[in-house]
Amino acid sequence: MSDHEQLLRQLIERMTASGSLRTEPWKDAATAVPRHEFLRNGFFRAVPGSAPTAWTPVLEDGDGWLTACYADESLVTQIAGTIKPTDIRGEIMREPTSSSTLPSLVLRMLEDLEVGPDMKVLEIGTGTGYSTAVLCARLGSDRVTSIEYDEEVALRAREALNRLGTFPDLLTGDGLLGDDERAPYDRIIATCAVRTVPAAWLEQTRPGGQILTTIGGWLSASELVRLTVHEDGTASGPVLGGQVSFMLARPQLAPQLGLLPDLSAGKEREAVIGADVLADWTTRFVAQFAVPTAQHLKLRQRQHDEDVLVDVETGSWAALHEEDDRWIVRQGGPELLWDAVEDHLGRWHVAGTPAVDEATVRVTAEGQSIHW
Repeated sequence: MSDHEQLLRQLIERMTASGSLRTEPWKDAATAVPRHEFLRNGFFRAVPGSAPTAWTPVLEDGDGWLTACYADESLVTQIAGTIKPTDIRGEIMREPTSSSTLPSLVLRMLEDLEVGPDMKVLEIGTGTGYSTAVLCARLGSDRVTSIEYDEEVALRAREALNRLGTFPDLLTGDGLLGDDERAPYDRIIATCAVRTVPAAWLEQTRPGGQILTTIGGWLSASELVRLTVHEDGTASGPVLGGQVSFMLARPQLAPQLGLLPDLSAGKEREAVIGADVLADWTTRFVAQFAVPTAQHLKLRQRQHDEDVLVDVETGSWAALHEEDDRWIVRQGGPELLWDAVEDHLGRWHVAGTPAVDEATVRVTAEGQSIHW
């Protein structure tokens, strides 16, 4: 048995033991796909103790490359939208823009997709092509279509898939638009997060079909959701939980804040709920449904620190600070952002702050909402 075969077997055993890999068909599919084939261009490793995070390349046959390929962890494969591991020496301090998702999450999502052997699947976000290959091993290449936004990332994925003799329909473009030509699909699965579920996905999924996606937002909290598409073109389904985090689809990334509004203006009152609640992942996830286009930042002022929500699209804002064990909020613009947050979180609190996996998300032409 070769080194990579032994490492793959150990990875399969770990995923089975953790419960990520639950059924024999997916176990067989995962066993058939060598992950290192999708990482031959290397990956970036975080430099321990660096702040902000610095990244250093790990290239094929370099120290620990093969072992890391079969570790159950996400591996960054692109920095700043264009930079791949072979492009640099030393360290780089920029934001990751593409990665190979940890295998246990890939397999957990494929299991959660509830796919049948004769189903046709659209994957949004090819990435390295690893999850695409596992899908093809399970269903056959002729039943899998995958869309990648980044042309260079798509090219490397195609090369890796072809080396393995795997030839799905690979498209390059905006995955939020889906694939109208080959629709309808039985299943759509997204390996990037979306702030709002695109209407095109609903239109391209047959009634009764499912969409598995991570819904995130500009307050930096996200969860995995499985939606069933209904005859009327709406969709609904459970939040699966687990604080699943993916990079947001690039067309839905937050806009630049630019020049901040005058935060000394606006109407001031005592806040019912303080901004400290935004430190909690689940609270931020729930709050995002109330202020879907708001961003959160912290500002250090002379007299006190402030938590600020800014909605670039509407020009609305809310600034909160703590004063004598009370929270004070000032708000300006056409929409009262913190009023919306307090109302939404208040109804969640009245319901007993249920866990997210007790929630249902509904998507209609008017938008999306969360319910208990």
